[in-house]
Amino acid sequence: MGVKGTVGYAPPEYGMGHEVWTQGDVYSYGILLLEMFTGKRPTDDMFHGSSNLHNFVKAALPEQVVEIVDPVLVQEILEGEMSAKNLPNEDSVRIRIKFEKILISILEIGVACSAEFPGERLDVSDAIAEMCRIRNNL
Repeated sequence: MGVKGTVGYAPPEYGMGHEVWTQGDVYSYGILLLEMFTGKRPTDDMFHGSSNLHNFVKAALPEQVVEIVDPVLVQEILEGEMSAKNLPNEDSVRIRIKFEKILISILEIGVACSAEFPGERLDVSDAIAEMCRIRNNL
């Protein structure tokens, strides 16, 4: 037998022979969220030793969210602000703060789903509910 899953996305317990299960899928989902929003793969060269994508994001939240998010996402929101030049400065600041809060919330879900130990991971139904809440607040 071998490890089931793709390196970086398979949960740690699969490497110890654990059967495939929902909590493993939750881990993979969390890593995928972190990858999509940071633009960094879990196998990136910057992660070595005990460093990994999960710990990288967790250490940066919430204060450094803009620094770790994929620059393309940040650029898109800035371009959106520029195209809405008629907005008063307070509205522009409000949009930026809302954008940061949304990013923090999404990345917190990714971190909660990709916890090393299965018992510490967010339940899949709670992750879905949180993502829906974020979408509905847009």
